[in-house]
Amino acid sequence: MDKEQLKKGDEMRQRILQAKETERRIAEKMAKIKHKIMVLSGKGGVGKTTVAVNLAVTLALKGHKVGLLDADIHGPNVPKMLGVQNARLEVNEKNMIIPVEPIPNLKVISIQMALPQDDLPVIWRGPLKHKAIQQLMDEVVWGNLDFFIIDMPPGTGDEALSVCQLIPDMDGTLIVVTPQEVAILDATKAINFSRQIQKNVVGIVENMTGEIFGKGGGKKAAERYNVPFLGSIPMDARIVRCGDEGEPFVIKHRETEAAKAFEKVVENLLQVLGEK
Repeated sequence: MDKEQLKKGDEMRQRILQAKETERRIAEKMAKIKHKIMVLSGKGGVGKTTVAVNLAVTLALKGHKVGLLDADIHGPNVPKMLGVQNARLEVNEKNMIIPVEPIPNLKVISIQMALPQDDLPVIWRGPLKHKAIQQLMDEVVWGNLDFFIIDMPPGTGDEALSVCQLIPDMDGTLIVVTPQEVAILDATKAINFSRQIQKNVVGIVENMTGEIFGKGGGKKAAERYNVPFLGSIPMDARIVRCGDEGEPFVIKHRETEAAKAFEKVVENLLQVLGEK
């Protein structure tokens, strides 16, 4: 072998060692977190981020220590919905990223916080997205948590595969669907994806239940594929307004039917995870 080939070989070995060390550090961090859940949807437009945000807030209000990772690289909306869209990444004396805490017991990180402008698109291929998700797990001070909620982009692409690779011991996936019959098809894709990558489905949440979309698709999907049905969130225009205004719905409208539905979903999730 010539010197150039030896150099390339050394560089490859170094990259492999660095990747293994990064995965070791992430595993060490994840070991301090009791439950890790990936929030998925078979397609966009089902209110997946709305569900992820309000479930995380509801868990925090109940006294659980929660981390919320916005892993939607191209459409990071978690900061907007929590009123921290102007927050930017800060580091401590050890050069580790400090998560934003919009309310007590809730730590949040999003790629949006690393962008110099809110309206800048992220135009990255798979390897760069994997690296970004890796950094948001490895270089953030998550600490000891009861729950780590990962809000995924729609579908079952690169980001979901990256998270599964980096957190092999996650509790499983939580799938968000809308009530129509066609939701069964969307849920099927997310369920089959979870099973193909050997992850449990901790439950299905039916969002936007009501006169416009009807009801029942999520429950039928859960029954058909023998996975837990965590509950239905009724359609409420105030949920949309709260997301736009950066105020968690389950805090501002805590006594509404929809807020109580989020609480019921959390109660059912805790039961599935053996916490009740």
